[in-house]
Amino acid sequence: MKKYIIVLLILFLSSYFASLIQSSWGQVRVESIKIPTQNGQWVVADLFKPYKATSDNPAPLVIIIPGFQRSKETLSNIAIELSRRGIVTISIDPYAQGMSSSSLSRRSATKEGYGMFALVDYVYETANLNYVDKSKIGVTGHSAGGLAAMRGAQYFGKLAIKNESKSKLHSVFISGMLRMGFKEKDLKKVRSNIGVSYALYDEGAWQNEQKNGNLENAPEILRLVNIQTDGNFNKDKIKMGNYYGDLANHSAVVIFNEKLLHPFQPYAPSAIGNQIGYFLHVFGLEKSVSVEGQVWFWKEIFTFICLICGLLLIIPITKILIKLPFFMGLGSPIPKLLPKPKGKGLIIFWCTLIISILISCFSFIPLSELTKFLFIDATNRVQTWFFPQRMNNTIMLWAALNGLIGLFLFYFSYKIYGKYNGVEKSMFGISISLVNLSKTILVSLLIVLSYFILLNFIYFLFHIDYRFIFISSKVFNKETLYILPVYFPFFFLFFLSNSLRINGSIRFKNGIGLSPSVLYTLATSGGLITILFIQYSTFWLTGTVFWKEGWLYVNLLFSVVPILLVLPFFQKFFFEQTGSIYLGPLTMTLIFVIMLLSNSVYYYPI
Repeated sequence: MKKYIIVLLILFLSSYFASLIQSSWGQVRVESIKIPTQNGQWVVADLFKPYKATSDNPAPLVIIIPGFQRSKETLSNIAIELSRRGIVTISIDPYAQGMSSSSLSRRSATKEGYGMFALVDYVYETANLNYVDKSKIGVTGHSAGGLAAMRGAQYFGKLAIKNESKSKLHSVFISGMLRMGFKEKDLKKVRSNIGVSYALYDEGAWQNEQKNGNLENAPEILRLVNIQTDGNFNKDKIKMGNYYGDLANHSAVVIFNEKLLHPFQPYAPSAIGNQIGYFLHVFGLEKSVSVEGQVWFWKEIFTFICLICGLLLIIPITKILIKLPFFMGLGSPIPKLLPKPKGKGLIIFWCTLIISILISCFSFIPLSELTKFLFIDATNRVQTWFFPQRMNNTIMLWAALNGLIGLFLFYFSYKIYGKYNGVEKSMFGISISLVNLSKTILVSLLIVLSYFILLNFIYFLFHIDYRFIFISSKVFNKETLYILPVYFPFFFLFFLSNSLRINGSIRFKNGIGLSPSVLYTLATSGGLITILFIQYSTFWLTGTVFWKEGWLYVNLLFSVVPILLVLPFFQKFFFEQTGSIYLGPLTMTLIFVIMLLSNSVYYYPI
């Protein structure tokens, strides 16, 4: 047990150091804010205020807008790097994401900037943030957040034209968005400096006018530069990193085209450096810390350690609970290993495994299309309590279908082979009394409660959660608990089937030639890994992704697959502690689903 005390100590130390990096070693105050907006909506954000920004020495402000399926913490790297260079930053939870409210608008990015429009007005029209230089307000966003940023430039530009004044937005930086917001009629409204960063290998580039991610002669970019320079740009190519237009009248424009994929663009030092350099240049802060001196990745490393430690601490919590007198009966002997399959049995084993992998792979995108008909309100961004999480609805259907198929294949292989070749039902760990099942449910609830209480305590102390790039376990709003019973049963089918497979159908005496870890990976996430392989090998060979319309759903797998890779090891641990298959799926379904629900776009009624 001493080693887990060390793990707990590492968790607190990592959280502490992550908070130090986030606050630039105490030079920046970081706090959450909540601002009421129109129609009873609200925006929650993290405010990064350098202590040297005062009413006597106001600093520029940059508002950061994460993209679709992202919360304010996912772009904390931008906030860290800008704030340590003296720029006040506010990283928002876009409407319908994180802790912000839903929006009554079905086009929130365009009509409200995901809440950014209201925030800009709040800063500009009140004296509450008197340490902000109101003449230097900037906005940046990635992907859908980039669209919101561009729409902000157009919205406030239109108001500036109408009022014959300067735009409230001094400068805007658009990352990872080109297919929307670049029409001539819209660009003519802009009265701000503009920076554009787009990944050369963006998976969604097939939607651009030239069907690729090369910005050198992209019509959208040529149009932007020509309009920003009042028609004085007559070339057919853009030089990357070169400023066109005039900073003095807020018409400057610069383009970057990094050799990256779309989801990795916000986490690449080169792309981050371009964005930092842009704001330092337009705000006249070139004498600040160089763009190469980035430290944000240290916070990612420490919060990754937190993520690992948080999961590892599930082990001692479980052991302590099971040893309590009330739960002593749960610690049953581990069932005997299954006899090693031979001949026909081995063929059946590999056939069922391959079939399950293929179904898992090729059912995912069709199920994403099916959600458009089953969950119409969520698909159309209408507020609802009926499965209100648009993207997670796909994962839910996939989990339920593949869970049922897994259970069927398990039963099928047992009936035609295992039953007649020394496999006994007692080897599966499926027998359990009603009393022990009730205790198992209670233990799982206590484990999950302990996990999230510790997470919330860490957040309370350090304003830090558990995360690494796409994967995170974070504090959540009460609505997450409201819809948890809605999603839980469907995910539980998959987790139960997985536990049965890990601890029942592939727990062989003397093994079958492959290491258990490889078998666990194939059985749990082989299909989803195959999707990623097909998508990106096709992209590499042809320049276009295999699933074009479903590319966002495929990108979603970057946060799902890593969790599924570690799932079997927890399934095995819980099985070894109890001798039954139920504690693992009960516990891990709750943790996994809460992680999914708290990190996804939603349309809860206000």
